[in-house]
Amino acid sequence: MHTVYGIPNCDTVKKVRTWLDKNQIEYQFHDYKKEGITADKIQHWLKDFPLEKVLNKASTTWKELSAEEKAAVSDQESAIALMVAKTSSIKRPVIEDKTGKAVAVGFSEKEYEKVFLGNS
Repeated sequence: MHTVYGIPNCDTVKKVRTWLDKNQIEYQFHDYKKEGITADKIQHWLKDFPLEKVLNKASTTWKELSAEEKAAVSDQESAIALMVAKTSSIKRPVIEDKTGKAVAVGFSEKEYEKVFLGNS
């Protein structure tokens, strides 16, 4: 079973959940807002995806940071600290497989067809 990490009112997360349901892919949902996220979990995702993909610099949360706060995100450690403190700065959703490996970040139907349905 997969785990979908995100926030329930995010439009992208809604699209992903609809797509997974339509394709009968079982998953459990982890709500960042209610359950939070650990630095260790984010560190684990960064083994599978680059920081630039996991930290969402296009998010409203990032855009609302002061210039000083943005400048303070100077390396992976500081980026992880920001994502733990402000979970909405994480690209949504992040999906893990049953082994805990991150297999998808964000939503691309073409990519999902490859990852979840084995289509090339």
